[in-house]
Amino acid sequence: MNKKAVINHIVHWLKTYSDQSGTQGFVVGISGGIDSALTSTLCALTGKPTICLNMPIRQHAAEYKRGHEHMEHLKKKYSHVSTAEVDLTIPFTKLEEALPTDVQDWLSMANSRARLRMTTLYAFACHHKMLVAGTGNKIEDFGVGFFTKYGDGGVDISPIADLMKSEVYALSAELEVPESILRAKPTDGLWADGRSDEDQIGATYDELEWAMRFLEQPGDFIKLSERQEVVLDIYTRMNRANKHKMEAIPVCLIPTELK
Repeated sequence: MNKKAVINHIVHWLKTYSDQSGTQGFVVGISGGIDSALTSTLCALTGKPTICLNMPIRQHAAEYKRGHEHMEHLKKKYSHVSTAEVDLTIPFTKLEEALPTDVQDWLSMANSRARLRMTTLYAFACHHKMLVAGTGNKIEDFGVGFFTKYGDGGVDISPIADLMKSEVYALSAELEVPESILRAKPTDGLWADGRSDEDQIGATYDELEWAMRFLEQPGDFIKLSERQEVVLDIYTRMNRANKHKMEAIPVCLIPTELK
């Protein structure tokens, strides 16, 4: 991969899209992870106003610290980057109090965190006439569907959604993203205990990337290892279960003769 050329391509794409849409710049949710760090840096490189927004909800301390470090790093480097923090812990607590307890399972409430953040991002974007830049990579957005529908999946543009996770790391290193973020285990930031994506999925991104490439480019039959069989099962099961996130919303089309 020609890292500099890919970076320039994405930055040009971002700037062109914003210019053509008549928007002023970008809003990016910062999680303390590699994807949001890369996305916000690419947005900053356009030269257009970029807001890095931290939205803690009972956030794990290490995640919060990494996110804050990255935001300060970008703000010092680019005069057109600004930062903001909206503590969503109280609104989330109020939501917990309002919702019946029998609908508050671990997944529904984790997704509710992501949807509160999406709402906050769009409040900033609407007020400042900006675009919400998504932070999903190719494995998450088109492989295993590891995102929240109408949460972190609710965005205007997806600048890194055609990049594998390994490519996200490569570009992030090229752009000198803070070392603490480059070393950290990927996490979605939706859990107070700081559990990693690998903890939730059961496979690393390197393994999922292998599975995606293996299924996209089938070749001659090869004997798979026991671990490869497990990873393929995880990948195909999640891909199948999360198709509803990755495809257009089904529309019931009414036959002309019935209208």
